Formats: sequence, structure tokens, C-alpha cells
Amino acid sequence: MQKGNGQFAPGQSGNPAGRPKGSRNRATVALEKILDGDAESILRKAVQLARDGDPVALRLCLDRLIPPRKDRPITFALPPIETTDDLPKATGAIVAAVATGELTPSEAAEISKTLDVHVRAIEATELHRRMAALEARGR
Repeated sequence: MQKGNGQFAPGQSGNPAGRPKGSRNRATVALEKILDGDAESILRKAVQLARDGDPVALRLCLDRLIPPRKDRPITFALPPIETTDDLPKATGAIVAAVATGELTPSEAAEISKTLDVHVRAIEATELHRRMAALEARGR
């Protein structure tokens, strides 16, 4: 909905349906047209520059061949967590692993998030069990 001054009212989009699915960015389409037919020769040149020791070309080629990993598998001793009483042991193990350099602080934060979800699942299960027991007694 437009205001009288040609501006859209706050919270109102000029295109409520959004960008059509599958539509492509104009700059990307234009670049593809420019490169059309030359992509193979450009790729060969980048590979040749990399072979000749150009560090930028080398990084470009390596990034395409072996993209950097976002995460890595982590193996460290974490005690079993069956009840919420087990949580301090688990968090203690995470803190100790960070202190010894076995885990990075960001890895510990990610593991802690997973631990939090697990503990909430335990709590929800325990709450459900208690409610079922109370309902059974009330009958």
C-alpha cells in the first residue's frame, strides 16, 4: 500500500510476492554472457599461472579443487548424559578440552549447543513421564 508521497507504508513491500523462484541476478547473467566462449581459455590461463607460481591463481585453483572445510569431526571423551545430573560432568569435560587445546572455543560452543538440545530432550522426557504417572494416580 502506497502513501500519498509515493513511498510505501512501513512494513509494506513494493513486491509482496518477492523475487520469482529461479530468477537470476542480472549481473551474473551479464557476466556469463561476457565469458561465454572464453571460459575454457580463461580457466587454462588460470591453471597455467598457478603452475608458474602465481599465488593468487594457485589459491583460486585450489579453492575450486579442494574447498575449505567448514567443520571437522571432533573426537574427545565426553561422559554419558542420561539425566540432568550428568550435565556438570559433560560441561566439565568440554571446559577441560578447551583448556588443554583439544577443542577450540568455537568447537566447544557448538558442542555445548548440541548438549543443550540433548538435555532439553531429557527434561521433556522426564516431564512427560512424571505427568503420565500423576495422571495414572488420579484415575
